[in-house]
Amino acid sequence: MSMLIYDPGGVFKDGGISQEQLAELAPRLEAARQEVDQDDLALLAQGASLPAEREPLDAAFYPLPEELLKEQQRAGSESVVGRIEHLAGELRERVETVVLLGIGGSAAGARALMDASCHPYHNQRGGKPRFFFAGNSVDTGATRGLIDLLSSDPSPFAVLAISKSGATLETAIALRQFVALQQKLRTPDWPLATELVVPITAAGSRLDLIADQQGWSSRFRVPQQVGGRFSLLSPVGLLPAALLGIDLGALLQGAAAMNRRFRESPPGDNPVLDYAGVGHLAETTAGRTIRLLATWNESLYSTGLWYDQLLAESLGKEQRGATPLTTLNTRDLHSRAQQHQQGRRDKLITNLEVTRPGAEPLAVGPAPWDHDQLDGIEQRDLGDLERAAREGMDQALGEDGCPTARIELPGMDPFSLGEFYQMMMLATVVEGKLLGVNPYGQPGVEVYKQNMKRLLGLDKDENPAR
Repeated sequence: MSMLIYDPGGVFKDGGISQEQLAELAPRLEAARQEVDQDDLALLAQGASLPAEREPLDAAFYPLPEELLKEQQRAGSESVVGRIEHLAGELRERVETVVLLGIGGSAAGARALMDASCHPYHNQRGGKPRFFFAGNSVDTGATRGLIDLLSSDPSPFAVLAISKSGATLETAIALRQFVALQQKLRTPDWPLATELVVPITAAGSRLDLIADQQGWSSRFRVPQQVGGRFSLLSPVGLLPAALLGIDLGALLQGAAAMNRRFRESPPGDNPVLDYAGVGHLAETTAGRTIRLLATWNESLYSTGLWYDQLLAESLGKEQRGATPLTTLNTRDLHSRAQQHQQGRRDKLITNLEVTRPGAEPLAVGPAPWDHDQLDGIEQRDLGDLERAAREGMDQALGEDGCPTARIELPGMDPFSLGEFYQMMMLATVVEGKLLGVNPYGQPGVEVYKQNMKRLLGLDKDENPAR
């Protein structure tokens, strides 16, 4: 089976860093690998209070793919994966629509998986179930629009409520609104109300207490020591993936394969360590403080947005950390690319490419005119044009002294996606170790939440049982 490739290529030529610098960084990369692969997991296993400087330590995402696969092999239908697949099958029989309530890491991974794996017009072409996202803002127009859409369709819909703490304000408000809508629209033909809401949360959270009160028995746990933006390969991402028909086994196997490469391959042949090392050097020695992920497939744009959160919340601390930016080409070659090419030399650009996108090739085709002067390429397909645009852009950037690298996915299959998502999560943690910041937690985000609650008068009683 083909494996994911990371090629720093042009960065060594145009980016102000060298292969020698990456080689010199190897001892620190090895130390970071040991800390992630051994030290962090040993601390978690002790179960005792962590040193203050290590709080929080959400490192349990790393062994999770192997743990879930082993549990499935051992326990079958009683395993987490088995129960997810069973419930997904039941819900697909009961409803035609699913509304996922979540914000940040509670929704970004599911959206990335949906867009990368499903037909681009899944909802419009009658894909089952239709999948919508809410509870990720307080936008009246967007929420009202979805409520109006669901109200115009008499079929039952399910709600996935995803919040580890159960206290995320946007998601908690949306839960009230969409459960109320279910109650308003339900008919005797609908499934039981208790079957239509599935919480994914931590034990004892506010959402967990609501589920107890309402009798929502089908629920899944966000594992301890797995933070929101690292939760894609937990029930947070796996239940939506199963509902959409994505092969969970292949997804987890791809992530497990990346874990093995991370543990066993040396720097220079290790996509996790090489990506982290190049990014660290580009930021700290060459002033490349903008980390630009250039996606060339519309279906991977949401994956880029997932990575934006991963990098920003993990490394943007203590006035450090690169600023992430996702672009979609060739669309953004006609807008942002001018600044990227001839603006400030503060960007590390990584092309996210797919060797076998999966869709049937689509030729330019003939036409009863040639005023566009395209008859000479009528037999070429859009993939040929994408490659020409990518190579042409790389040449233009190189000529202007802008560094480019590339990540090549073998395909858009679940195994390849599992490899990629695990690679980026691990690389982000390794880079945090190199940078000297805790890659877990998001203290800045917590401040806005506290301020918002204070302004709404919700800070008077923090008792989670209320």
